[in-house]
Amino acid sequence: MGEFGVKLQGYFDHVKLIYPSEFIPTSTTTTGTIVTSASGGSSYSSGESGKAHIPSSPRNTYSASFSYSQIITSRLQIMFLADVVTQHGFLSLPFHRVYFSNGKDTIERLPSSRFKLPLGFRANYFLGDNVILRSYYRYYTDNWGSKSNTANLEVVYKISPFLSVSPFYRYYTQTGAKYFAPYQENSPTQTYFTSNYEYAKFNSQFFGIGFRVAPPTGVLGWQSLHELELRYGHYKQNVGLTSDVVSLSLGFK
Repeated sequence: MGEFGVKLQGYFDHVKLIYPSEFIPTSTTTTGTIVTSASGGSSYSSGESGKAHIPSSPRNTYSASFSYSQIITSRLQIMFLADVVTQHGFLSLPFHRVYFSNGKDTIERLPSSRFKLPLGFRANYFLGDNVILRSYYRYYTDNWGSKSNTANLEVVYKISPFLSVSPFYRYYTQTGAKYFAPYQENSPTQTYFTSNYEYAKFNSQFFGIGFRVAPPTGVLGWQSLHELELRYGHYKQNVGLTSDVVSLSLGFK
């Protein structure tokens, strides 16, 4: 009772290089000017309008996803997950400023390739007729120096065959990328640098509750709408970011 799955995907994007206003050149000539930015991209300014055209640059992502699920007993099911992801092209975001330790500023500069390796494990356990335990763990690493751990637990309690409530909790922690430094802490002698807090060290928590109804006669008597799920979650990071998330899922047949 095991199942192995493979999924291959490719994304071929073109990124528009939007620069902060002080880094966009202008010209009064009619020939135009091409200026190379600190991140290696090019910005073209038209003399006729005095405004810079926005160039684009390719970004290609290739991923292979592997999964293996196994029924251990009538109550326990497990799954192993692995992804191999590689990216090539323009991976910086030029609208992110970087302020160096000497007071000067420029735009983010990151390598043109990145390798990611997420590994995951999922286990579902049926605790009696009314309770399902859903657990998930993921370890992530990449060649930019980021490592993260994610642990998630959801308890599904069936109040009736057609109504269930699902409290959940997720904890996430990550290390900072080797190219990250806060405001005015990057060195101008570095080859790559960023102050984007997406690459910073932090941990976060996400917890909330969900409600699901699936009556045999359809939701509110509408036979085509066989399922409705409403979820609320509160998200917070240790660096002060908080948010509230409300989601609605509708199932039609």
